[in-house]
Amino acid sequence: MGLADFTDKGCRVGGQIISAFCLLLLLAVSSASSSVANAADAPLVAKGYKMAGDATKMRIVIDFDREPDVKWFLLRGPNRLVIDLANTRFAINAKDLKARGLVRGVRLGELGEGVSRLILTGKGPFAVDKLDVLKNEDGTGYRIAIDMSAVSEREFDAALANQALTTGSTVSTDKGGRVGTGPVSNPGHRFTVVIDPGHGGVDGGAEGLNGTVEKNVTLAFATELRDKLAAVGKYDVFMTRSTDEFLRLDDRVRIARQHEADLLISIHADTISVKGIRGATVYTVSDKASDPEAQALADRENLSDQFAGMEIKNDNKEVTDILIDLIRRETHNFSMSFAHTLVGQLSTSVGLINNPQRSAGFKVLKAPDVPSVLVELGYLSNAKDEAQLLNADWRGKAAQSITNAVALFASAKAGAGAGTGG
Repeated sequence: MGLADFTDKGCRVGGQIISAFCLLLLLAVSSASSSVANAADAPLVAKGYKMAGDATKMRIVIDFDREPDVKWFLLRGPNRLVIDLANTRFAINAKDLKARGLVRGVRLGELGEGVSRLILTGKGPFAVDKLDVLKNEDGTGYRIAIDMSAVSEREFDAALANQALTTGSTVSTDKGGRVGTGPVSNPGHRFTVVIDPGHGGVDGGAEGLNGTVEKNVTLAFATELRDKLAAVGKYDVFMTRSTDEFLRLDDRVRIARQHEADLLISIHADTISVKGIRGATVYTVSDKASDPEAQALADRENLSDQFAGMEIKNDNKEVTDILIDLIRRETHNFSMSFAHTLVGQLSTSVGLINNPQRSAGFKVLKAPDVPSVLVELGYLSNAKDEAQLLNADWRGKAAQSITNAVALFASAKAGAGAGTGG
């Protein structure tokens, strides 16, 4: 065989090897491309769901294995947040979807055409303060973080109106643009009072020497106070409960906020172990109690939720938002101002204890934007106080004193440009 024959044969063999290699390479690339395409077509998995908070503020976190494509919008009748997720499969434990706090119900399922939907139904109107898609710090997936807070119907309607002009977005709004984090101008708003009859339902509250139950006393007095305030004709007046029903403490706060209350008055009639003490007391909220008796009372009242087997958790984190902090300070000043006015008015008609203006960490008084006081009408552990609390004439005088204090406070607040008097 000559050199030319050898070379020609070698070229043919080499060409066959190269062709085979190219074919294998093409198959490998095709297979890899197919795998990538299949992975891309595979649905995202929503694999975890958590809710934390109360009836005034909630955070919801949903975990995903990959970055989700999210669209969201609000609906009313009832108030709902609807979240649509493209190409998503839900693998969430049904127990994690149990309603709590501001969220009255959670539903999820597939809409078809590659879209799944999650619906959060609120206990009345709410604001979506933030809805962010975030990458997990450990790099294993993504999460949606949703912050919601209770607001008024008017604020919810404003959010719906904005939604009509813009599409729901996963981009967080800046602090100045959030619905519900600060006062919103409302020229038609009349001065609004929410009256909160303490206890109710399975939580009877304190019991008097002669069997009087606190929940009945507070409801009867609150009803009389409501009627006197309504008769003035200048205020909108609401009650957190008008029947014998149990309400969580945070639900009482939520009701006040959703009515855009200018004032919350919580009515109570406690007992005390110290003999001989009687008379009315007016409390405001504070981090540190004004005295041991105030602290003991706040501790008892804050345990109200346990009567319905509610697990008590403080899910509220430290507030770092400067705007919210300023609102809290202004609210506290208004609360102190009304408490001072109320003590002055009550002193002319009913007996007061020594140092009748006190403070402690009452949960029911912690709305950041609603001036709030808790009025202890008297002590059911004192026979004379118990008799007074059951006396219609005494209740009428006390309710009139509170009505007078509300009138002075509403006028002063309107004069300061902080509200309207109707």
